[in-house]
Amino acid sequence: MKISKAEAFHKSKHSIELWDYATNNPDFGFVYVEVSKGHFQEFYDKESTFMYFIIEGQGTFYLNDEAISVESGDFLRIPPLTRIYYMGSMKMTLITSPSWKAENEVEVRRIDPEVGA
Repeated sequence: MKISKAEAFHKSKHSIELWDYATNNPDFGFVYVEVSKGHFQEFYDKESTFMYFIIEGQGTFYLNDEAISVESGDFLRIPPLTRIYYMGSMKMTLITSPSWKAENEVEVRRIDPEVGA
């Protein structure tokens, strides 16, 4: 199966750009993410593990308030129930396992873009 970027579902959300390559597979989801300043929403997922691969750029992920610096070539595995938000300019892939479901995402708070935390 091939899915082009033009066929992927595009969405802007909390200052990030997402392309969801709807695999229709309940075991995993695949998303391409571009962020220029930060993901201004702290959230956690009740069921899915989030796996980010940083393709380009650098930034800081905040996982349960712990700052983790990342750069091109880094991989992050984030288990369910971990609070997440991030800052920086990056291009990333995101794999969720099992596949992301809206009802499993819980917003903790909005992040002020001027403050960053």
